[in-house]
Amino acid sequence: MRRGRPGASPGGAAERTLTSVGAGDGDAVADGGAMARGAGRGEASRLWHVTLSVSGNEAPLREVRRALEQLAHDHPFLLTSRYANDHAEIRYWEEARDLHDAAAVALRLWGEHRSSARLPPWEIVGLEVIDRDTYHQRVAEGYGPPPASPVGVHPF
Repeated sequence: MRRGRPGASPGGAAERTLTSVGAGDGDAVADGGAMARGAGRGEASRLWHVTLSVSGNEAPLREVRRALEQLAHDHPFLLTSRYANDHAEIRYWEEARDLHDAAAVALRLWGEHRSSARLPPWEIVGLEVIDRDTYHQRVAEGYGPPPASPVGVHPF
């Protein structure tokens, strides 16, 4: 699997690897619909928009922000995070073979990075994984999540 932004042009790979890309300028690379080959199975990977919601006991806002900033620094594939003292939402693009793979990676994200980023001990309370076309259709029709701009960590 490769993590990237919408429009990122994934190259073909002989083996399945995890790769992060910078969350800097938000410019899309031409031909965002390019497909990569996964794990030598001949299966094409696609981009999935992921929204992960977590919640739990209150934590100091400064600590929540610091933890989310650390997570974004360690894993710059994160587009944006919003937070309050008892919940947060993380949005990013994931490249995966199918929805099941994208969801599995998303469901591991919070727990796997809880200690390294010193994230609050919150639980995952929501997960939405939609394909790139559905995301853009929702935005165009005015009822989807707004584009992740500005990129970064922000309070609700």
